[in-house]
Amino acid sequence: MPTAILTGQPVPGSSIEDDLRSLGFDVRSATGVAATETLLAESPCDERVAVVDARFVGHLHSLRLGLTDPRFPLAAVPGALTAQPGAGRTALTRVLAREISASGDAPQTPGTARSSVAVDSLADRIALALAADGTDVHRPELGSLTAAVPADPQALAEARQAVAAVDDESVRLKSAVKSRDGFFTTFCVSPYSRHLARWCARRGLTPNQVTTASLLTALIAAGCAATGTRGGFVTAGVLLLVSFVLDCTDGQLARYSLQYSTLGAWLDATFDRAKEYAYYAGLALGAARGGDDVWALALGAMVLQTCRHVVDFSFNEANHDATANTSPTAALSDRLDSVGWTVWVRRMIVLPIGERWALIAVLTALTTPRTTFTVLLIGCGFAATYTTAGRVLRSFTRRAHRTERATRALADLADSGPLAELIGRIPMRTPVSSRFVAALEGAVLVVGAVWLCSYGSPVPVVFAVLYVLSSGGAVAAPLSGRLDWLVPPLFRAAEYGTVLILAGKVEVNGALPAAFCLVAAVAYHHYDTVYRIRGNAGAPPRWLVRASGGHEGRTLVVVVLAALLSASQFVVALTVLAVAVALLVLVESIRYWVTAHQGGAPAVHDEGEPA
Repeated sequence: MPTAILTGQPVPGSSIEDDLRSLGFDVRSATGVAATETLLAESPCDERVAVVDARFVGHLHSLRLGLTDPRFPLAAVPGALTAQPGAGRTALTRVLAREISASGDAPQTPGTARSSVAVDSLADRIALALAADGTDVHRPELGSLTAAVPADPQALAEARQAVAAVDDESVRLKSAVKSRDGFFTTFCVSPYSRHLARWCARRGLTPNQVTTASLLTALIAAGCAATGTRGGFVTAGVLLLVSFVLDCTDGQLARYSLQYSTLGAWLDATFDRAKEYAYYAGLALGAARGGDDVWALALGAMVLQTCRHVVDFSFNEANHDATANTSPTAALSDRLDSVGWTVWVRRMIVLPIGERWALIAVLTALTTPRTTFTVLLIGCGFAATYTTAGRVLRSFTRRAHRTERATRALADLADSGPLAELIGRIPMRTPVSSRFVAALEGAVLVVGAVWLCSYGSPVPVVFAVLYVLSSGGAVAAPLSGRLDWLVPPLFRAAEYGTVLILAGKVEVNGALPAAFCLVAAVAYHHYDTVYRIRGNAGAPPRWLVRASGGHEGRTLVVVVLAALLSASQFVVALTVLAVAVALLVLVESIRYWVTAHQGGAPAVHDEGEPA
């Protein structure tokens, strides 16, 4: 159980001890800095510890935000400070020891005047000392919530009036909703899903349980779509919307109860992709039952959506920590975001997950799978063109210096295997402007070759070899050019597009479903890479990338198999390759994330949502 060390004497009528106990803390009292250090040393090393001024007056949710958020090693609100096991507690212990050595039991941080805090509060002085040391102390945005240590009776009365004037629970419920979300989610889901999140919290449900329920609901929806009946399609559409409501609820529950975790962030992101692509497969199976083969459209939708996400990820990773990051295009975008109706229009036309799932659900219930996929491809194609064009324009007009971390992230997103790695070691002068051009040329050549040549032709093999060579040249030097963030999406489009086109040329049943499974397995690996980078865990280990062949190795293998094998043999080969890649990446990914969670990796929570 976490320990809360209460310093000083509480004011009359204070409920601070009860509030701390309601948050799960074991409350212990200290009379000075020496006693505080003693209690800190006695508290379990593997538990959170908090130092709270007994005179604290404020909302319970202020304390919750300041003392229970698992994402930050150190956090503070006025009158209260918390430290998690590890670096946070080490820093707290260091400051307390310095207090004692400098001023005995009259706590005062060396070099920090008492006038720097409004009241002689040990928790506040510790927070100031930590900040002076350069230690990052998270201070949550309280908004209308109150957190204070009153200096006199008048300040105490004013603080209590401020607490009474604001409904703590209303603020907590409102803050459970993302500050930035799509139109459909904001106006059609969040007004009631937040109440569902509170209902779940009061019954002890966790965000991971709600995430799992959302996945199961979507899988049932896919199964209903696979029946191929009108009733099945209608039920599938309704269940897909229910799944999305639960998908919103799990994040709102995490924000409402501050139940963030590394494993939860990974499950939420991974299950979103699994739900959508499983639903695509269900629609394709349902269409096949009715005599309509739409597997090519289903695979095309998955390829397009995955490439869109890679564009988002690559651009954001390339620019989120860039220095001198200015652009007239970005300034124009900011001005448009200041006008209400343009904000919502721009969010809707990129078809974020809420709008996209609503579109799929309605079309499934009212039309056919072919119509659903056709409209989805048109809409996502327009959205991809709009967002990519805007980002390319920003790249041309942006004056920024890409950091080493950004170039490393782009290299990891490229997923270059042993062949590209070997070619990249060959000494050569590679102009900055040629990296994007090399990737573009290689992608166009290999996709164009498999498109123009008949199945079984050896010609695409030559262009696949050229693709391998250009891929190695593209990543031979750091991806620091203005358009180098497009290199990973080009590699994704080349690999996925090659598999799609070759499977489409095979006049054998099962080719496109096998290709769908292969692309899904590879796409999982690429998404997993993104989630590790976002969690500051680095990319998957190099042995995994080498064992899976890298994008250029897998592309070359598929093209060679198409040239050497008959149509039926090629289907078997695609199936075997899909199973091998899926087992390889899934086992390692699950092992990593479960181990990271059990090992106490810092909790993360991604407020953003790719389109």
